[in-house]
Amino acid sequence: MKFYKLIFFLSIFFLNACAQSTVFLGPAVTVASGNAFNAGMQVVTNTALKNGTGKDAVSHIKDAIEEDKRKKKFNSDFRKIVENRVKLTRKKLTIN
Repeated sequence: MKFYKLIFFLSIFFLNACAQSTVFLGPAVTVASGNAFNAGMQVVTNTALKNGTGKDAVSHIKDAIEEDKRKKKFNSDFRKIVENRVKLTRKKLTIN
């Protein structure tokens, strides 16, 4: 069994630029380590996510992170605008 694992990992090393071969990398490594149930659940979860959202797991996470960054930027910009308006209002009130 160790020989098959060695061949598997060497083939992954030499074929790392092939995008289509890396699709099954996660489940294949899990099966090679002896936990077929987890590999099966991983494939089922990834398929359900792809069917439900139309995106794979990596792009789904990437989009969620970008959305969070946009919200933080909006909140910081909004805060600056409000602070400037408060300063301007205080300045006008102290003049009168």
